[in-house]
Amino acid sequence: MRRAKSKTIRITTTPWRLLRTAICVAAMTCAGLGGTPLTAGDVRIKDITEVEGVRTNQLVGMGLVTGLNGSGGKSPVTRRFAMNLLQRFGMRADPELRRLLQTDTSQKTDNLSVVTVTAELPSFAREGSRLDVSVAAFDDAKSLQGGQLIMTPLFGADGEVYAVASGPVSTGGFSFGGDAANVTKNHPTAGRIPDGAVIELNTLTPIGQGGFFRLLLNSPDFETARRIAEAINKLTPGAASVVDAAVISVKIPRENCHDVPAFIGAIGSLVVVPDTKARVVINERTGTVVVGDHVRVSSVLITHANLAVMTTEEPQVSQPAPFSEGETTTVPRTDLDVVEERAPINLLPETTTVGDLARALNALGVSPQDLSSIFQQLKESGALHAELLLK
Repeated sequence: MRRAKSKTIRITTTPWRLLRTAICVAAMTCAGLGGTPLTAGDVRIKDITEVEGVRTNQLVGMGLVTGLNGSGGKSPVTRRFAMNLLQRFGMRADPELRRLLQTDTSQKTDNLSVVTVTAELPSFAREGSRLDVSVAAFDDAKSLQGGQLIMTPLFGADGEVYAVASGPVSTGGFSFGGDAANVTKNHPTAGRIPDGAVIELNTLTPIGQGGFFRLLLNSPDFETARRIAEAINKLTPGAASVVDAAVISVKIPRENCHDVPAFIGAIGSLVVVPDTKARVVINERTGTVVVGDHVRVSSVLITHANLAVMTTEEPQVSQPAPFSEGETTTVPRTDLDVVEERAPINLLPETTTVGDLARALNALGVSPQDLSSIFQQLKESGALHAELLLK
């Protein structure tokens, strides 16, 4: 496959000019590729749908990382796995010796680590292609830095071996220390091997059997499905029909039966304006609030004040009178103070756009954490016309 030549242009300018330049470059790139200029809200069909059957598959295996500098595992799992590896290569031992190696903690295995190896097998993968793999320690190893993964078969959900992984592990971190202190950067017990697996079986996905294929919406919606079918039917009249909110069935025209991938590519390049459900998503752990485009609020009277309760503990020592045969005791003293912020009553007008809603909420002068409570109360009152999701 020939790759188009690219040039790197170094630009030194102010942030606003840099942003404006990036927008212009993106627009010229689209025009150079012959793409149709997108208007506000337009997205390509292939960005919001998936072709049924075209998917990635998870591969997993367990292997052994060698060459660690004293940071490997020391558990029975490590010793047993090492013994099995030796037997696989024909190094036999009598049963008593195998039992001692699996149970005797004096046997050094700190240069080894048992790891789990995972990878994603893409659709249409061909034998001989390479995959990136992720490696993570399964035993009590402290670091995989500098380790080498021994040849490890990777299995699919059906139990077949689809790839074989091996190579040096790149952790992107380290862990050093002594008896009293240690220094750790990132996660040294997990890493990756770029192009570390070789595909052994082809994964070909048949598309277009029976003269049709189906598109699956990433976010099911009846109106979005209708708009997608309408756009496809403008390209090929009568080809698309809506099955439900998540599926569009597409009939392959007779003239495209011998070039189905090209027909699917043409459909994926069509643009539509997806219809999204009015939704407010709130993550109370981080204070993040995301408001959808179609969220509306009816006119409502609202006030929001913060209530602060401050408690101060000042223990005092009580001394007995002289010659009273009493005991010295500690008497707790608690000071309680309640402060309520005086907040004005605000009229939240009826909003028609997200911008109106943002201006109305900014007028209240509340923090992102307070927005969670306000949206919940608006939902309870019936003034919020949207789905409220709390994470």
